[in-house]
Amino acid sequence: MPLAVVVEDEWVIRMQIADTLADAGWRVQEFSSGESALSFLQQGREVSFLVTDIRLTASVTGWDVAEAYRRAYPNVRVLYCSGNAEESSRRVSGSTFLPKPCSMDAILSASRA
Repeated sequence: MPLAVVVEDEWVIRMQIADTLADAGWRVQEFSSGESALSFLQQGREVSFLVTDIRLTASVTGWDVAEAYRRAYPNVRVLYCSGNAEESSRRVSGSTFLPKPCSMDAILSASRA
């Protein structure tokens, strides 16, 4: 079963995304901060799909998280789901950006792309 990482500081949104992905057959690891998502990356567990907000509670942004995960796993699918403006120059190659509120159908579609 492939592993998805969800990085979202709003717990209700994080739970909704995680539950949707789990129901679709993903193993899901959830994080409320970029720092905790980067710590998890150090464990070396293969990640297939990353969903991240951009603005998180501490200093590490979703941009930073996506860049680190893509360096570690060049084939990881990246989905930014954020109420912040998209910065094309910060997006990792081949990523998807969805403005909040993100539909769960759109997230599932991105997870299968």
